[in-house]
Order: sequence, then structure tokens, then C-alpha cells
Amino acid sequence: MLLADVVSLLSSGHTVTLRAKGDSMFPFIVGGRDCVVLQRSRSVRVDDIVLARLPGRGYVLHRVYSTAADAFVLMGDGNVCGTELCRAEDVYATVVKIIRDGRYVVCRSPQEMRRVRLWKGLLPVRRYILALCRRWRRWRRGKGNTGK
Repeated sequence: MLLADVVSLLSSGHTVTLRAKGDSMFPFIVGGRDCVVLQRSRSVRVDDIVLARLPGRGYVLHRVYSTAADAFVLMGDGNVCGTELCRAEDVYATVVKIIRDGRYVVCRSPQEMRRVRLWKGLLPVRRYILALCRRWRRWRRGKGNTGK
């Protein structure tokens, strides 16, 4: 399904579930493993994960870090410094749930919001945490492939 079709469905009031791609939202969303449940939202808040269209980049699934006038500052959880600015009208949906290993993670649950605040607070050392996590993932994949 093309993302333009997804946007059309969302605009019609449907909820859409997609498999995530990429690592920009790691560790909260793992590309190729997790699915996200998208829903059109009337109000987007700081800490929401949104589907937005960025000029010249296409669609991204990133977290709202702050607001500025009639725009949002977005950043992937797997990023350490790069942010994007997008207009409010270019935000098409909010991730309401993450499906991980058959379990649903409700994005606005108190437990998930605590994890988000902690992760955002770790931004100064996030580079090192992400490097360790990525090494761990590669090691686990390699270990699984050798039968050990």
C-alpha cells in the first residue's frame, strides 16, 4: 500500500496499521519487526509519534519534540541531533499503538510516557546507548545464525 493511499484512508476516518521500516525510531519502534496503528488526530501533542510529510523527504514517522508557532519540531528516537520542522497541516496521523511481538503498546499510557521522558532526558548520551544497542542486536543476529 502506498503512503498516499494510507493518507487517503486516514483522511476518511479509518485507522491504518503498517509495518515500520528503518531505524529512525529505534528503540521504541524497530523497523521490520514492529507495526504501528495510525489514527487521524485533531490535536497533536509534544511526545506524540506522527506520520508527517516533509518537503523533499517524503513521509516520516517521528516524535514531536516541541512546537513552534504553526509548526512542529520532529526528531526520530534513534537520532542524536537531527530535527525536522513540519507544518501542522503536513501531519496526517498519530501513532496510537505499537504492535510488538503480538503485544500492544499504547503510546499515551503512563508507563510509555515515562519511558519517553526518560529517553528524551538521555539525549546527551543517546549516541553511546544507541551504539551499544546496535552492537547487541548485531551480536544476537549473528549468534542466532550460527546455531549457538
